[in-house]
Amino acid sequence: MNQPAEKLMNITLPDGNVRQLPQGATALDLANNISKSLAKVSIAARIDGELRDLTLPLHDGAKVAIITRDMPEALEIIRHDAAHIMAEAVQALYPGTQVTIGPAIENGFYYDFARDTPFTPEDLEKIEAKMRQIIAADKPFTREVWDRNKAIQHFESIGEKYKAMIIQDLPQTETITIYRQGDWYDLCRGPHLPSTGKVGNGFKLMRVAGAYWRGDAKNAQLQRIYGTAWRNETELKTHLTQLEEAEKRDHRRLGREMELFHLQDDAAGSIFWHPHGWTLYRTLENYIRARIQHDGYVEVKTPQLVNSSMFMKSGHWDMYGDKMFRVILDEETMFGIKPMNCPCHVQVYNQGMKSYRDLPIRMAEFGSCHRNEPSGSLHGIMRVRGFVQDDAHIFCREDQVMAESLKYCAMQMKVYEDLGFPTENVNIKLALRPDVRGGTDEVWDKAEDGLRKALTAAGMKFEEIPNEGAFYGPKIEFHLTDAIGRVWQCGTLQLDFVLPERLDANYIGEDGNKHRPVMLHRAMLGSMERFIGIMIEHFSGKFPLWLAPLQVVVAGITNDMDEYTHEVLAACKAAGLRADIDIRNEKINYKIREHSLKKVPLMLVVGKKEAENKTVALRRLGGESQEVISLADAIAKLKQEAKTPLEK
Repeated sequence: MNQPAEKLMNITLPDGNVRQLPQGATALDLANNISKSLAKVSIAARIDGELRDLTLPLHDGAKVAIITRDMPEALEIIRHDAAHIMAEAVQALYPGTQVTIGPAIENGFYYDFARDTPFTPEDLEKIEAKMRQIIAADKPFTREVWDRNKAIQHFESIGEKYKAMIIQDLPQTETITIYRQGDWYDLCRGPHLPSTGKVGNGFKLMRVAGAYWRGDAKNAQLQRIYGTAWRNETELKTHLTQLEEAEKRDHRRLGREMELFHLQDDAAGSIFWHPHGWTLYRTLENYIRARIQHDGYVEVKTPQLVNSSMFMKSGHWDMYGDKMFRVILDEETMFGIKPMNCPCHVQVYNQGMKSYRDLPIRMAEFGSCHRNEPSGSLHGIMRVRGFVQDDAHIFCREDQVMAESLKYCAMQMKVYEDLGFPTENVNIKLALRPDVRGGTDEVWDKAEDGLRKALTAAGMKFEEIPNEGAFYGPKIEFHLTDAIGRVWQCGTLQLDFVLPERLDANYIGEDGNKHRPVMLHRAMLGSMERFIGIMIEHFSGKFPLWLAPLQVVVAGITNDMDEYTHEVLAACKAAGLRADIDIRNEKINYKIREHSLKKVPLMLVVGKKEAENKTVALRRLGGESQEVISLADAIAKLKQEAKTPLEK
């Protein structure tokens, strides 16, 4: 008798090609079907958009991409596996320690442990050494499906109460999966590498921190061990070097050394700006103000304390209400300290009827906003509760969206270039509709297509990212790469058809009827405070001359030169330079060293010869030599160098 034909599945590869495999075949079988060499380097698969184990059976019609170690997706799995290996090492070295959760995170991983005795730096060294043993043993990762109730009973019976609680809180439809690496096992959804040996040695344990179970301070305190993991030791070394450089550039330390600002618990999340810091702030603000005035913006100032009813109409109360500081005036009246400026700008727009001829209206504000950020998330001046947005809203007709978007994109790129972020270091993303949003799908289709066409017309390469838009519209995000390779998301342009409808904004069209304007929400820097923090670290405090809060220090070698030193200072100030004087009874090398630590770009050193010849010795930050030139030439030279990008 003839054998029945074997049933085959159609599997689609990323390039669109289709492979036929027997029913029950796995991603590893697919890799082997493509090539034996691919199978050897395969570590996981992306099946219908989700990362999965190589050993899971595929289904007919699946879209499958084989993941190898050199792909970006590999890092998440390597880091996840490193967390499991760390947990095994901890429990092997310190019996009785309970494990809770251990996810992969940006640049690494962590695991939270329940243990009475605190971990020490010496413990981390022991754990790391044990991890290397587990990796060298090359234990296979294997997946098992357990019955929910039996899994709860099992973990409770071995004293792992946290694991039992995690399972209890999972949806009833959730499949309970356990992953083994040799004899050790953990509750996990996966995926994992084929074996522990695939993790490699590009990892390091970094530090121990406190953490609460489920992030709630009312719950038990746990110990969180952080680690970093990479594909190889070269990547690890690069990352550790970057961390060392980042520590040197930490804006909090430089802020103290340069006397820019300070932070204290009495005003947690708010900044005390010192004279030099506030000078830096105003210089940046004035630069942005000059840019937007040149592009036809009007500037407004709106209240900080606003009745909650306005935020309810706009939808911000539902979306961000838990982040708002609230002020209760009486039983019926509640105000919110504004966390953003857009609803207030619509109120300014709504005063008086607008004609289609009035549009576009480009309305800007350096708006003071407040958000009730958790104390644990505060970070220097980069994550604060009180901040200023260099915010603007463009009210325009629908047929003006393209021109206004192009105008904004051009200005945004020019601003970043002026501020020391070359355009080749800017990546652009288009954030699309989130799951929770206002407006119809038709409106979102139109908004997303509008920004997509604008970016294309501007000749900008961009990546689309789902679910990251604002609740009222999609947005263009500008991501800056700083001097040591870190990426920061700052400027945004959002296309909004929703708020004008909710807040009843209108204009009279050419047909004599009322129409809704379109709102373009835009920020060049985002938060002024955060951007200054980014700049401090990007420049390591060594600002371009036009931005430096203190540009010149005039330093006398001896007190006999005080009169000429003051003359030099007066000439600097008359030329518009931000200058100070140092006539302390200290050696000149001490003065040079001290002002270098404060990142002062220029020093004009004055001695007896300089006073007699009406010259100065010009020293630049980081330079070993000095240039002796006439006072008049020095002032002319520095005045030219200190011009803002708009003046050059």
